[in-house]
Amino acid sequence: MNAVVSVREYARLTTAPVVSSLDCAQVTTSAFDYLCKLSESFSRSGARLVQVEGRQSLSLDSYVGVIQTPCGTTLEIVPKHHEVGDSLPRCRALLRKMIQATLDLPTREVGIAALEHFDAPLSEWVMRRYLAELDQLVKRGLRFDYHRVAEELPFLRGQLNIMAQLRQAPGREHRFHVRHDVFLPDRPENRLLKLALDRVRLSTKDADNWRLAQELSFMLAEVPASRQVQADLRAWGTDRLMAHYRSAKPWCELILNRWMPLAVLGEQHGLSLLFPMEKLFEKYVAAWLRGRVKTETQIRTPAASESLCRHADNDMFRLEPDVLISSGAQRWVLDMKWKRIDSADAQNKYKLSQNDFYQMFAYGHKYMQGAGTMALIYPKSALFAEALKPFHFSPTLQLQVWPFDLDSDNLVGWQASDLPLRRPAAVENGVAVHF
Repeated sequence: MNAVVSVREYARLTTAPVVSSLDCAQVTTSAFDYLCKLSESFSRSGARLVQVEGRQSLSLDSYVGVIQTPCGTTLEIVPKHHEVGDSLPRCRALLRKMIQATLDLPTREVGIAALEHFDAPLSEWVMRRYLAELDQLVKRGLRFDYHRVAEELPFLRGQLNIMAQLRQAPGREHRFHVRHDVFLPDRPENRLLKLALDRVRLSTKDADNWRLAQELSFMLAEVPASRQVQADLRAWGTDRLMAHYRSAKPWCELILNRWMPLAVLGEQHGLSLLFPMEKLFEKYVAAWLRGRVKTETQIRTPAASESLCRHADNDMFRLEPDVLISSGAQRWVLDMKWKRIDSADAQNKYKLSQNDFYQMFAYGHKYMQGAGTMALIYPKSALFAEALKPFHFSPTLQLQVWPFDLDSDNLVGWQASDLPLRRPAAVENGVAVHF
């Protein structure tokens, strides 16, 4: 029996009967066993999906997305952003907004209706967005290529293959071996789109998605599905004639489980999509910063030009801050952490990590020569609504700790710093002006 179980990250799952909520839910024994098996495969690659707590319960880690199990259970995991007042539609909208911004789609693709009005698991939303992009692409026209074909015909077409014709068996002189070009939609991009469409058509449980997938499948009947996904992705064209393919590509990659480094995957059952929340938060804030830096400012996300030390003329222990902003000779290093801190708990150091401070100390000396301002960015919450007082590593090097408001897309506290970002737009005579 197909069932959808919706919970938040760090939720508890059990096979025993419980009152379902976003933080605790019951799953079937087969789904429980599959999650344990999937977690083992994650552990071999250095990650952790769940923490098993006996034979009947387990706790999820900080992954969000959708897992479809072989028994038909769909496990939907949404972000745990608010301690109180969270609702499933609100969490879904937040996750969709973060994924869409991280995919770096054009501004016109970001719509409130698409994020909030379609109240279904993430996988159905991803499939709907892909089908909408593919529908627009097909209406604008698929790209075709000429392909050389060698065949035997009862008439001349193209170029006669003289050597093959001379070897023709007696009694078949009326047949011609010819070579000619055929204009076909058999291109790497189209093959990938067809493979993703086939996966959507077989996975979706939404009637509208299935109907549109069937219609598009008829339109792409002449296109073969890709058999070498990685090779076709490398061959994806980027010239101006392929510009109308650009919006469909990230959704296609997401469905084909090739969107790295965010997608972390186990076995394929239906359409399973998992994202480490710390990476998603990091990419989301980096995209927000990239859209607000001043024009004369350079931003790298991430930076990877410095190492902690050198050994035998080789760099050792690469240092990679999430964001490096440069303006002239001045630099700013910013790092994002998907953790909850408490601005009132000074006795326990606001629940800040000492290892994070060691890391920032190294960044400050290697990227900023020990002078300037750095920042650690955490999600805004009821316990952390305002920036903390700065931390001083030395008289010339300080560290700010700022909250990022995911509801209003605002970095709290940066206005009091010299960070080269554009100020919020003010309206003058009906025109938005940025400061």
